[in-house]
Amino acid sequence: MPTFYCCYPIYSNYTNLTCTRNKGRCSRRFCRPSIIRKGNEYYSVGTSSEWAPHFPIFKSTNLKTWKQTGYVFKQAPEWANASFWAPEYYYHNKTYFIYYTARRKKDGVSCIGVATSKYPDKDFKDHGIIIEHGKEAIDAFVFNDKGQLYITWKAYGLDGRPIEILGSKLSNNGLSLIGDSFTMMKDDKGIGLEGQSILKKDDYYYMFYSVGNCCGSKCDYNVRVARAKTFQGPYENHTKNPLLFENEWWKCSGHGTFVNSPDGKPYYIYHAYNKASNVFTGRQGMLAELIWTRKNEWPEFKELSPEPNQPSANNFKANFTTKTPAVDWQWDFRNSTPKFIQKTGFLHLSGTIKKENNAGIALTLRPKFLNYEMLTTVVNNNNALKGLVLYGDANAAAGIGVKANQVHFWTVKDNKLTILNTATINNSNSPLQLKMIVKSDLTCHVYWRQKSTAWKELSAGDNAYSIDFLPQWDRSPRGGLNFKGNSTEEAQFSSFELNYFNK
Repeated sequence: MPTFYCCYPIYSNYTNLTCTRNKGRCSRRFCRPSIIRKGNEYYSVGTSSEWAPHFPIFKSTNLKTWKQTGYVFKQAPEWANASFWAPEYYYHNKTYFIYYTARRKKDGVSCIGVATSKYPDKDFKDHGIIIEHGKEAIDAFVFNDKGQLYITWKAYGLDGRPIEILGSKLSNNGLSLIGDSFTMMKDDKGIGLEGQSILKKDDYYYMFYSVGNCCGSKCDYNVRVARAKTFQGPYENHTKNPLLFENEWWKCSGHGTFVNSPDGKPYYIYHAYNKASNVFTGRQGMLAELIWTRKNEWPEFKELSPEPNQPSANNFKANFTTKTPAVDWQWDFRNSTPKFIQKTGFLHLSGTIKKENNAGIALTLRPKFLNYEMLTTVVNNNNALKGLVLYGDANAAAGIGVKANQVHFWTVKDNKLTILNTATINNSNSPLQLKMIVKSDLTCHVYWRQKSTAWKELSAGDNAYSIDFLPQWDRSPRGGLNFKGNSTEEAQFSSFELNYFNK
């Protein structure tokens, strides 16, 4: 699934959705996506966290291959400023709803907002906060119980009390709560409780949820199930929990939801980390079949997650000849405001950079695997730094760029800029090609050349440079184009490629 954090789709009206095994793993990386179907087309919206544009939207005709078509918000809603998490796609009354989590600008508290559109992938209008509850309200999930809409969410945990899954009736227009909220489950053991997804089977409501540490290299996420005779509960835990956890290739399974195949088989789409690359490529979409042995018996999961592969079909080559840049580009909206346009075969990158940001503007893509190369050609010359970057955030980045007649291999670590090495170019008016190779041992190498001359490595001493400091919690580092200069300058690029090597 696509590049984000990744990944859980939330089902909406799951009997109208289909799912294919696709060898158990979706071919794009979604970050906690929610999926919905319109006719023969599928749309998914995913977490964007601290990257803009907010909540990318992807499209598929077969649930195997996905292409990003847009995003919910190009600019953050007026009330929010960070942590854009866990969107919930829902279709009701000929309207597409996105229930999403973000931090409130005035106090940093995570709340749940809602946006609507008549279209699945464009023109979303924000309606502001729908749920504010204590110090945190996240992970919205909508359920239709016999015609009555309910919305559920995770609360507490940050209030000095156990986490709870709360629920409330939802108005028919989907924009407000009705009555008081109620507790559905409580984390009395202090092991975590979130990412709830509910379905009804026979005489029971089944709540699938995740416990443990969701994110980062020390995660231990797993999936559990509880059931109740009524939607509100009380829910009884299965004695054989957890149902999903790590296997040979994947770790920290969790935060999923269900879709039905055309023949009525339920599948659970969830996320996990690739054990080989972990936080460097983030969470990826997994698939498991839900097995019911007989009426009113507890279900089981049959994992369909294969060994990760690395096909060249995942390579990315930018086309700067079109009028509109690719929708795949992402940037850290907290630390810079990029401006980029394409004309006459070039991408022009400039913008404003926060004073304390030593890494500059990073226009990036999320890598799908480790062991890859990035290449670009810089065609203009000025006193701004222009080139390639590996970007965790403004305090954790590394790159190679050209500034006047010098090539710089640089890094930012703990907000300190360090120039690791430099080289002087003879003809600063000639286009400069740059290359950065990222290896599976968490090192990088950088190179430069002009015209068709041999590549020249710009080393960082005797050894390759370690990039193990780049990941920021769950946010896997991105690679892409870099600009650092004043607002009257710009970088001009004639090409960009990201190519994966064979294992």
